[in-house]
Amino acid sequence: MEQLLGLDGNILLFIQEHLRFDFLTPIMMFITKLGNAGWFWLILLAVLCCSAKYRKVGMTGITAVLIGFLITNVVLKNAVARIRPYEVVEGLMLIGRKATDWSFPSGHSTCSMAAGIVLLKKMPEQAGIPLFVLAVFICYSRLYIGIHYPSDVLGGILIGTFAAFSALYIMKRKDKQEISQT
Repeated sequence: MEQLLGLDGNILLFIQEHLRFDFLTPIMMFITKLGNAGWFWLILLAVLCCSAKYRKVGMTGITAVLIGFLITNVVLKNAVARIRPYEVVEGLMLIGRKATDWSFPSGHSTCSMAAGIVLLKKMPEQAGIPLFVLAVFICYSRLYIGIHYPSDVLGGILIGTFAAFSALYIMKRKDKQEISQT
């Protein structure tokens, strides 16, 4: 476990020393803010719910985000209670404001992957691929600004992926039930 913590911290320090650039920092701050409280994904999914063509996509995405939120923010963050890396890793400088909750798993990563995977699977490629790429960038932004450990982000990605595929399965079952009832 100590080796994992050391690796986590070393990756963050590597990013800080070799991958942070003055011109890139405002862009990464903007990208990370898109993930705050899932607002970007929730608005996008709500807009999709207003379209007859994409209503099921919107509902599936909202279901995925809700599943991810329950696992990450309600259960795991409080159960694990991991301190943020900028409080522990010697020399790591946080960009932006300190967080008020625990570090593991990354809620931004969970929500972004939950929504991003549903959109990748269910939207036309011209929309699904760029939205999924945005989700990946939101995950990376959490490392760039130093607010999460890599294992926090990886945990969020795995939970978001689980949430997305769970929601896709739930909606597929629901569709089959509706078809069999008609």
